[in-house]
Amino acid sequence: MLVVALAGCASMPKAPLPPAAQAAAAAHQQAREEALRTVGEWSLSGRVAVSMNGQGGSGRLEWQQHGPRFDIRLSAPVTRQSWRLAGGPDGAMLDGVEGGPRTGFDAGQLLYETTGWYLPVSALADWARGLRAAAGGPSDAAYGPDGRLAVLQQDGWRIEYSWPEAGDGAGLPRRIDARRDGADGRQARVKLVVDQWDIEMPEAVAAGALEESTGGGD
Repeated sequence: MLVVALAGCASMPKAPLPPAAQAAAAAHQQAREEALRTVGEWSLSGRVAVSMNGQGGSGRLEWQQHGPRFDIRLSAPVTRQSWRLAGGPDGAMLDGVEGGPRTGFDAGQLLYETTGWYLPVSALADWARGLRAAAGGPSDAAYGPDGRLAVLQQDGWRIEYSWPEAGDGAGLPRRIDARRDGADGRQARVKLVVDQWDIEMPEAVAAGALEESTGGGD
């Protein structure tokens, strides 16, 4: 089990990669996704800020994933509120709200309607790890000079990535900034800064991170 506390971030790309480098980065991303999808148990600890339709907030996020099931704990120090959102493909339950637990089929919608906070839970489980959402629609990706995912666009969302400096991390994102602009001009935004990942890294992903840190990539 690899536990990593993350420090600095690599910067966003200034220009698109040449075609050959883009193809190599896309192939690396595909292999990375296939390897990470075999890992069913992982967790992260970090800070999150969310907004949607003028509502939202910021605070701590603790996320545990067990196969298709999730256990998310949110706390907002300013308002001294805390919630637990847990569930899976069969629906979700939200604890910590007035009147007792509430349930719903869509975890993100349940959280938003009850608290004003919105998380695209199903997609975020993949996006947070630098993967395209398995249950999402077609996507478009751009890569940085190091070949790592820099920008992902999927299902109306644009997700920008920052990664630990080469050799200083678990080959997992340090920060994501996800934004969705609605046709009516309303925006949804999720900013996540990961302080710690706890995950059993696949050998292929660990080897890829080592190549990046030693300059031995494609």
